[in-house]
Amino acid sequence: MGQSILPPGGGGDDIEPVDLKKALEERYLAYALSTIMHRALPDVRDGLKPVHRRIVYAMREMGLRPNSSHKKSAKIVGEVMGNFHPHGDQAIYDALVRLAQDFAVRYPLVDGQGNFGNIDGDNAAAMRYTESKMTAVAELLLEGIDEDSVDFRTTYDEEGREPTVLPGAFPNLLANGATGIAVGMATSIPPHNAAELCEAALHLIRKPGASVEDLMEYVEGPDFPTGGIVVDDKATMLEAYKTGRGGFRVRARWETEDLGRGGYQIIVTEIPYQVQKSRLIEKVAELLIARRLPLLDDIRDESAEDIRLVLVPKNRTVDPTLLMESLFKLTDLESRVPLNLNVLSMGRVPRVMALNEVLSEWLAHRREVLERRSRHRLAAIERRLELLSGFLIAYLNLDEVIRIIREEDEPKQELMKAFELSDIQAEAILNMRLRSLRKLEELEIRKEFDSLSSEKAEIEELLASESKQWAAVAWEIGDVRKNFSKETDLGRRRTTFADAPVADLEAIHQAMIEKEPITIVISDKAWIRGMKGHISDYSSLTFKDGDKLKIAFPGHTTDKLVIVTTGGKAYTIGADKLPGGRGHGEPLRLMVDMDNDQAVLTAFNHEPDRKLLIASNIGNGFVVSESDMVANTRKGKQIMNVSLPAETKICVPVSGDHVAVIGQNRKMLIFPLTQLPEMSRGKGVRLQRYKDGGISDIRCFTLAEGLSWEDSAGRVHTRSAEELREWMGDRAQAGRTVPKGFPRSGKFS
Repeated sequence: MGQSILPPGGGGDDIEPVDLKKALEERYLAYALSTIMHRALPDVRDGLKPVHRRIVYAMREMGLRPNSSHKKSAKIVGEVMGNFHPHGDQAIYDALVRLAQDFAVRYPLVDGQGNFGNIDGDNAAAMRYTESKMTAVAELLLEGIDEDSVDFRTTYDEEGREPTVLPGAFPNLLANGATGIAVGMATSIPPHNAAELCEAALHLIRKPGASVEDLMEYVEGPDFPTGGIVVDDKATMLEAYKTGRGGFRVRARWETEDLGRGGYQIIVTEIPYQVQKSRLIEKVAELLIARRLPLLDDIRDESAEDIRLVLVPKNRTVDPTLLMESLFKLTDLESRVPLNLNVLSMGRVPRVMALNEVLSEWLAHRREVLERRSRHRLAAIERRLELLSGFLIAYLNLDEVIRIIREEDEPKQELMKAFELSDIQAEAILNMRLRSLRKLEELEIRKEFDSLSSEKAEIEELLASESKQWAAVAWEIGDVRKNFSKETDLGRRRTTFADAPVADLEAIHQAMIEKEPITIVISDKAWIRGMKGHISDYSSLTFKDGDKLKIAFPGHTTDKLVIVTTGGKAYTIGADKLPGGRGHGEPLRLMVDMDNDQAVLTAFNHEPDRKLLIASNIGNGFVVSESDMVANTRKGKQIMNVSLPAETKICVPVSGDHVAVIGQNRKMLIFPLTQLPEMSRGKGVRLQRYKDGGISDIRCFTLAEGLSWEDSAGRVHTRSAEELREWMGDRAQAGRTVPKGFPRSGKFS
């Protein structure tokens, strides 16, 4: 025992003990970092993920410029997969397709020819059928890539090189947006208007410390390729751009079309971003069949190139705003587009950034690209000037140069010694053609030398001055702003902003439910159901063994039910949510969080303007507004504070100006209603004083009309104000024995 069992023939030396926890941590962290850095999150500088960067770069290497002809997408995918991106061809093609879809990408990077899918959600044709090339936007992202403007790294097979980031002359991250799910983090950036981003960037160059509030003078908000209307207020959007987290409520654009004679139909011309039109129509149709949209009669799709959805109201009296509000609540005609500005800061650190930070990092990258391109050009000029100065020396001493070349065994060494030339200059002179020796050539060399010397001085001046560098960056951004201005078809703002109309929430709720008559039935053991139609004879109702009717009353599917329990709690249930009349219904405790030691006291249809008098069995009570009893959660709302053995016993509507209270001791007290406080929650005040026992019944009435009650035979007795004088008093008195003829039950009815 205690000895380790080794695999046969393996020997102990082949086993390496590994701490499982440590190994999992290391390997999962490596996977997580790989996903974050190389797959899911875009780089803040060019706004691209590696797969998109590789697609664009491969197309450039293939010469697929905007002014060239299209090439088969399969060829591009093969090039990307073979040279740069050793992953599935379908994943690469899906990424390429998205870059070409003008309804998915605000400024497409790929100019596609063929079937690249549509807004209905149909897939693109296979890659062997479609053709692609770069757009002008993609070319802008690559501008200057041959001029040492960005770093390169070896490709996966170490046979080629690829850029780690693109020069990015276009504000692609915010203009086209991005979505991605990494490990433990995600990103979601909606598209924006490029002209507005350029304006904001120019402002940031002028005032480097500009706040998000300042920049939002230029960047109004998202600009989706599918248009739509953003219905968030400025404060909400400002908070989202400040923190880098938030979201935007986007609604479909609609208008009413007059059909004459008071009739109309609603036309939807733009739908929210990333909503599939066909799925949207299916959803509306499903709701119509389920009778969840009683104001809508039909939906038709009359779209061709542009979107045109026709919504037909039930009748001409339907309010179009109310109809649309009900659709916004139930369908994707209103959608929330999240904002999570989680990007790779300078290509290395994943970070959630604010709007000004994103633009600042893009500008810093553009300045670095400018510096690197300038240094690259400076080095090229210096190499050329070295050659030209060698040529000029040769022309000034042409006869001697010819003699050395003809007569000397080592002409190169002799030239270098005689004229103090460098190796490169001597080699260039030796490689000159005879036709270059004419006089005209000398003039052209002098002209080129002067021109390059002037350009060199300008570049050196640029590299020495930060302000000149920012001026150059601003000029480049100004050029992009002009090319994508709001006057152009591609650059015009498509998404607008508006406040959502202030609509009555109750009216919207009613508009989403088919109004049908029902009878609400609650049993003694708290089973509930909603039976179709208004039933007059409750004796025909059936219940489980040992159960019986507690309460039943008529209502409609659009009603809200308020259920009050003996524990003083009020619960609210939509009548449309009740189980049907077949069987015995469902236990109320499945629908609300009702304690087992509590029972249903009463239930009624909610009337917001009504007030109720609620009382406990020990004689405490108060007036409560019914609007304060509505509970929006399963937990309900505590209205009356009672603790066992005390419990809530009575809940009656308030009317008139006086209250009549009867105790179990058969004593009655009448006092003015004004002596009762109105509260939204509490224990209440004493209504009537008892030596023992508790309350039996309460009735609110108008003193001038007298107090009525019903005896066991169904006869109604009424006592006038004069006859009731001896029972009149103040709240919390004991009262006097009930009048003659009052029912033995101690109840008013």
